[in-house]
Amino acid sequence: MLGVFSSSIVSPPDELVAAGSRTPSPKVTAAKLVARFLEANSSAVSVQIGDDVQLAYTHYNQSALRPRSFAVILLYKTNKLPRELLNPSDFVVIPERFRRLLHELVIEAYKALRDRAPYPPSHMVGHLEGNFAFIVFDKVTSTLFVATDQYAKVPLYWGITADGYVAFADDADLLKGACGKSLASFPQGCFYSTAVGEIRSYENPKNKITAVPAKEEEIWGAKFMVEGPSIIAATK
Repeated sequence: MLGVFSSSIVSPPDELVAAGSRTPSPKVTAAKLVARFLEANSSAVSVQIGDDVQLAYTHYNQSALRPRSFAVILLYKTNKLPRELLNPSDFVVIPERFRRLLHELVIEAYKALRDRAPYPPSHMVGHLEGNFAFIVFDKVTSTLFVATDQYAKVPLYWGITADGYVAFADDADLLKGACGKSLASFPQGCFYSTAVGEIRSYENPKNKITAVPAKEEEIWGAKFMVEGPSIIAATK
């Protein structure tokens, strides 16, 4: 999975910019990063949206338990999924007949967040269960929404290319070769929204996230961490 976004869509995180400046390392442009992904995966599929966005994925070497999904969906005003699935409190239970449409469910969840409900992003993502990492790009609003599960069972990384694009991928080595030390693991239980303008924890939405410079021997330039003790709430 790979998503590359220009600075007109995503402002490069200051912490990753600083990490790359503190420890200069080889980088390549966004175009070369995408080319490397496509060259390494002959069955890869890619979609380019203007000059600012490129998405790509492949089924090669994927986990049978965590298959990758990719979808481009026109978000009409009519609902494609039953209304009971659009309530964030119901996202935990997914009827068997809809499990093959999980990518559509994520998009519909985002659509509910955008258009129909006054729920904060942390409330919507916090009701998703299971192992996941996803990237949603809304061309209508030029909005990016990225999230990972609370245990980081599906890895996700982000970094900055030589020409200032922000890249997200599930392959650390791929980004390391393109982003150098301007690279970090996306923190578990968190989401990033360009509408919100920053990365936040959906498990502990009131807790601030800080980036700690990584050790020199690590491939990362920084580590994003949620401050304060974790708070776990059980509800019925």
